[in-house]
Amino acid sequence: MNLQKLISQIPLIAIYGNENTEINTIQFDSRQVREGDVFVATQGTQVDGHTFIEKAIEAGAKAIVCEKLPENLLAHITYLHTPDSAEALGIMASNFYDNPSRKLRLVGVTGTNGKTTNVTLLYKLFRGLGYRVGMLSTVENLINDKVLPATHTTPDALQLNALLAQMVQESSQFAFMEASSHAIVQRRIAGLHYTGAVFTNISHDHLDFHKTFENYIKAKKKLFDDLPASAFALSNFDDKRGSIMLQNTQARKYSFALKYPADFKAKILDNTLQGLLMDFEGTQVWCRLIGEFNAYNLLSVYATAILLGEEKERILPVLSELYAAKGRFEQITDKFGRVGIVDYAHTPDALENVLKTIQDLRKPHQKVITIVGAGGNRDATKRPAMAQIACKYSDSVVLTSDNPRFEDPIAILADMQKGVPITQRKKVLVIENRKEAITKACEMAQNEDIILLAGKGHETYQEIQGVKYEFDDKKILTEMMNS
Repeated sequence: MNLQKLISQIPLIAIYGNENTEINTIQFDSRQVREGDVFVATQGTQVDGHTFIEKAIEAGAKAIVCEKLPENLLAHITYLHTPDSAEALGIMASNFYDNPSRKLRLVGVTGTNGKTTNVTLLYKLFRGLGYRVGMLSTVENLINDKVLPATHTTPDALQLNALLAQMVQESSQFAFMEASSHAIVQRRIAGLHYTGAVFTNISHDHLDFHKTFENYIKAKKKLFDDLPASAFALSNFDDKRGSIMLQNTQARKYSFALKYPADFKAKILDNTLQGLLMDFEGTQVWCRLIGEFNAYNLLSVYATAILLGEEKERILPVLSELYAAKGRFEQITDKFGRVGIVDYAHTPDALENVLKTIQDLRKPHQKVITIVGAGGNRDATKRPAMAQIACKYSDSVVLTSDNPRFEDPIAILADMQKGVPITQRKKVLVIENRKEAITKACEMAQNEDIILLAGKGHETYQEIQGVKYEFDDKKILTEMMNS
């Protein structure tokens, strides 16, 4: 591709060398550079790509995109000086793949909780309505019925545009994607053209990366700030920061809510362990999903479909048949009537939502046993809060290891124990080994009791010291309940 075409629309301070040259492909990892590539030097969280410019040139790069120019500029290399390499990479990736997001109706979903469920439900809804659809999520990426593995909530800019281009190639009409706060700040989504964006909710998470809650809010808000006037912006107005998301957007503004006035309203008429009876603007619908948090997900999906031009009469019958994403309130029942629930709840807010739902739905004789941990090398402030919430809404709690990553799991559990009230210490067990913790909880559970296994949801591994060991919560809980 011609370099001049590739760099169209990227912010530039200056160009040194010949911009009218042909390049092979784009790389931001110097180890992947081959003859004729352009290397984009981005500043990552761990390493600064600018330190590898010389290595990229030695490997054959003929153009360099950077925020900091090298001291010695080589005559045979084109240098593109930009104020933001990550932004440039996103736009260049879109250009390289011929701007696939403009050939789809792309909707981004952001928020602390509900992103995966929302994009999964939107994908299933629009497939049910007869469309060809793509999905990018934490659990998996889908192009119509083809399943592709997902490694990040939001892929890097090159992978993202390659996936969108594949969706276009396979005649997809819509694409629904999670937009994580990391991806927004790191500009992985720069250059994408959104038809619309959805805000689900926000609570404390990822402060290890964003440092402050204010920064985290700003990260989510930037998705809406960058929307074009042709797009729609849909926000949850029952969340006290829902209106903030729409303050500076040029897009058409819409709101949804169960409790407060909003453009799209719904009511919960009945909430059971079998599903929800809801009223969508005067029409009653039985839905298979469970809990108030899923009522918000269903309402936001309904509103998004309306904003994409679908009719209520077509939407609701399909919506009523939809199941949640993998690892989201997945239920297992054994011969003793015990109920196992596997959920991805890994934030205080998500854990409280799930446990409140269980408390609302359980019968008086049913005890609630919660197994929960907290991830390593992540926001440590939520650890005591997770334990405190588990104690508040459970009859028994087993604190265990989640994904300790490079931290000592015993130290993580010690952080969690700080949140256990003195009066409730007797009902808390600490078992580091996750399989042993699940086994113990199953031994404790009597007929018809409820076991909540929280934190990992759809994940099929446990990450310890940089190694991902096979570990499937649902599989192990099923085995232990039936052993």
